[in-house]
Amino acid sequence: MQEFAYAFSQSLGLILSGDPDLWAIVLLSLRVSLTAVIIAAIIGMPLGAALAVARFRGRQAVIVVINALMGLPPVVVGLLVYLTLSNSGPLGVLQLLYTPTAMIIAQTVLVTPIIAALTRQTVSTLDEEYAEQLRSLGVTRSGAVPTLLWDGRHVLMTTLLAGFGRAIAEVGAVIIVGGNINHVTRTMTTTIALETSRGNLALALALGTILIIVALTVNAAVSALSASHAKVLAHA
Repeated sequence: MQEFAYAFSQSLGLILSGDPDLWAIVLLSLRVSLTAVIIAAIIGMPLGAALAVARFRGRQAVIVVINALMGLPPVVVGLLVYLTLSNSGPLGVLQLLYTPTAMIIAQTVLVTPIIAALTRQTVSTLDEEYAEQLRSLGVTRSGAVPTLLWDGRHVLMTTLLAGFGRAIAEVGAVIIVGGNINHVTRTMTTTIALETSRGNLALALALGTILIIVALTVNAAVSALSASHAKVLAHA
């Protein structure tokens, strides 16, 4: 118990003193995850909205696949990205393996199905609500996508936050494609795993504390946005 208390006090010291190694890891984690979520949103939101309003042969099969991809095992994603970026892979010439870019790619693959599936659900609900009104105005199904995305922006913000929460907590995929290289590809989750195995509990606890704070902040933001959206609907 005394050892744990000592390690915890040391971890607080690392956080409050602004330890450069600690905060370099935190900033890299945030940069990788935020970039991955932005790219995933650019791909996933239009894809999800298009699936919500479009009617084509095989649409339901595509929806089933995207929903299934939400549960992709991270280590499998990491392996596939590794094989793609390795020297013998199709993108090996780019030399991206064991770089932050490789970790961004892996997280993007993991987060995109989540954002696409949740966007489809949101836009599908809005499409049912406004379908007749939009058709009466002569708006085509494809033309309705920007309008529906804008109208669902509050709910979609929670979708982005959910994607960020998934990305920032990722360890399996990023350790495979990033290699957990010190000062290069070492993120909060991979460092916690490494330092715990080494017995360096102070650094692991410091990063774990920051990760919990980030998770709580994301969840608080989701709750606040949901409550705000509910109030807007109540006054509409």
